[in-house]
Amino acid sequence: MIIDRRTSIRALFGGLAAALPCLARSQPADRVVRVGILRPTAAPSSPTDQMAAGIPMALRELGYVEGRNLIVEQRWAGGDLERLPALARELLQARVDVIVAVGAQATRAVSQASATVPVVMYGNLDPVALGLVSSLARPGGNVTGTTTLAPQMMVKGLELLKETMPSLVRVLVLTYPADPISRGQIVALQSAAKSLGIELFVQDIASPADFATAFETGRKAGVQAVVTTVESIFSANRDLLIGLVRSHKLPSLFAHNYLVRAGGLMSYDADRDVLTGRTANFVDKLLKGAKPGDLPIEQPAVFTISVNTGTARALGITIPPAILARATELIE
Repeated sequence: MIIDRRTSIRALFGGLAAALPCLARSQPADRVVRVGILRPTAAPSSPTDQMAAGIPMALRELGYVEGRNLIVEQRWAGGDLERLPALARELLQARVDVIVAVGAQATRAVSQASATVPVVMYGNLDPVALGLVSSLARPGGNVTGTTTLAPQMMVKGLELLKETMPSLVRVLVLTYPADPISRGQIVALQSAAKSLGIELFVQDIASPADFATAFETGRKAGVQAVVTTVESIFSANRDLLIGLVRSHKLPSLFAHNYLVRAGGLMSYDADRDVLTGRTANFVDKLLKGAKPGDLPIEQPAVFTISVNTGTARALGITIPPAILARATELIE
């Protein structure tokens, strides 16, 4: 069971949308637009899954309806990040008007495949560090969209984990240094760890084959919990990661709530519903003629805490009442 404390807020906004039809942007009836979505993860089993349906549903609120004036081309890498460049080319061959790229690796793959098709990135990267944009305020080029404050989120998450486990002194940190956003997060975590009295055991992941070795290294070092930085490789290999967390019986901190729903302990993240809505707004603007290089990149203003209370019980961890009170989502 999932208790989502944002439900009432969504209901309020949904009611407003229904009461104010003008909020649904009118689209020319004779124009059908084609939007591509590139994701590093595996496709969900159901097209109504939140990951599959989120952006199309947000576009519907803006007047774009699949089968009427919208065609959505979704491509999923299935956890194999090396497939992303080929999938990006597939979307270009499908003659999409705009591509939504989820995560750093997907954004880089699309931007390398085309310098002209508008790209809307969906969170989880530092586009300036990746060289995708000139600045957040004036991106230039063909990339815009939403980004997250990965280093700051990781620090907040580590503080949350320490608050949950006051005796925590050794933490395994998995990171993917092939992605330029990794370094800033590690620096931020190391600085925060000193003030929290935590020793970090950082393990570099180059491929999924390194996951098991990293956990074994952590076991030998006597780590008490595991944290991953915010790179696509961890989301793309969700089942492998959660399986190792369970087999090693380690409390875990992730950047995405769907990893907590899969069995992780907790996450601290930007509100994905808000990011999805903002991403759809970028797509809408681009379809109406805006230039991506002129649209400032947006940073998150709303954050979420997800806690899997069932996982906590299985690990013998008592979640402090103060954290339960602040949690946006409780997963049983």
